[in-house]
Amino acid sequence: MEMKRIALLISTAMIGSAAIAFSLSTASWAGKNDEPDRHNTEKVASAQLGPRPFFLINDMDHGPLKKKLESCETGPFKKSDFSIGHRGAPLQFPEHTQESYQAAAKMGAGILECDVTFTQDKELVCRHSQCDLHTTTNILETELAARCSEPFQPAVYDENGKLISAATAKCCTSDITLAEFKSLKGKMDAFDPSATTVSDFMKGTAEWRTDLYASRGTLLTHKESIRLFNKLGVKMTPELKSPDVPMPFNGFSQQDYAQKLIDEYKQAGIPASKVWAQSFDIKDVLYWIQNEPKFGTQAVYLDGRYEDPAFDHRNPATWSPSMEQLVSEGVQIIAPPMWILLEVEDGNIVPSLYANKAKKAGLDIIAWTFERSGPLATGGGFYYQTLNGENPDPNHPVDIVINNDGDMYNALHVLAKEVGILGIFSDWPATVTYYANCMNLK
Repeated sequence: MEMKRIALLISTAMIGSAAIAFSLSTASWAGKNDEPDRHNTEKVASAQLGPRPFFLINDMDHGPLKKKLESCETGPFKKSDFSIGHRGAPLQFPEHTQESYQAAAKMGAGILECDVTFTQDKELVCRHSQCDLHTTTNILETELAARCSEPFQPAVYDENGKLISAATAKCCTSDITLAEFKSLKGKMDAFDPSATTVSDFMKGTAEWRTDLYASRGTLLTHKESIRLFNKLGVKMTPELKSPDVPMPFNGFSQQDYAQKLIDEYKQAGIPASKVWAQSFDIKDVLYWIQNEPKFGTQAVYLDGRYEDPAFDHRNPATWSPSMEQLVSEGVQIIAPPMWILLEVEDGNIVPSLYANKAKKAGLDIIAWTFERSGPLATGGGFYYQTLNGENPDPNHPVDIVINNDGDMYNALHVLAKEVGILGIFSDWPATVTYYANCMNLK
């Protein structure tokens, strides 16, 4: 079917439901695991991408990249390690749930992510934050709500209906046991700060996401994610999340935590070559390098230094440690948000100074996160800030080069071909899988 015809048949609002239909079927799960397993029926043999990539390509401005991507519309499409499922496929599915991971694998993500935190009984589970259960699960409508660190407090209004204080809650995995965690259901990560009831607080999903597939999100332990990912035939990138509780936690130290993550892969017989352990804390990365060198070889330093007011991605003097220091300590892979890797020069997207310095020092790069922003017609927000004028260099005014959704492929093309990233996290891996297959990226 031609691109233009596809675009006429679907609207932006329909993309989620149309693209999801393929991810709930089981007809194409096939293949054998790396080791014989008569129960293995879920390994992905090919990728099913749905209409989203075609919609974006049709939305692109005319040019060589659009022409190249259009030439690949008939596929076939297969799994690619360049396409990394960020928390699964949370553009449409509750993050870090079995359903989200299965959808991501169907879309050809060659690597899936479990963000790792721990419960009250020090068991590892997949959650983006230790204290996000009030926004990512149904805990507030269960008896476990009484165990939350901060119970639900409704929004308060004055007599004129003006908001005085927003609704709040704080529920942590460390508030409950593993068994209690497993009794919960995942939902889309959202809340309504204007809510006066629990029911309303649990709403708030962005209009460009959906709650259609959020009715029964199955939560997973870290061990369960390993088994599922192995069954799906994908590689694994666990992220050790920063604890929200003081460490050590009941005798559980930060090093115990970092070691337990690695131990669960070793216990499952997963080779280190299939695991990219990540952390924003350089101490965790260095611990793996020093104590688990097979896993440390491809441990990923997630660069969150942009949150430090002293950090300027345009000024290497503010980078501590420097790229060279990271390499000297054994770090081989750095992973910043995608905006740090891109700049605008003479109206064109180009690699940033940060990207060039990292490559020159010998670091490999992974970027995050594709398909996480809202519509690019409004600028794309955080992930495109060096392309939309939100983070300007006063000495070099930025031409805004992001103005429609198809422009995201232009950014991806520079990341892949000029920055030379190893891969990119995505909230909807189909779009990256399409690009990777078309450009013959593994």
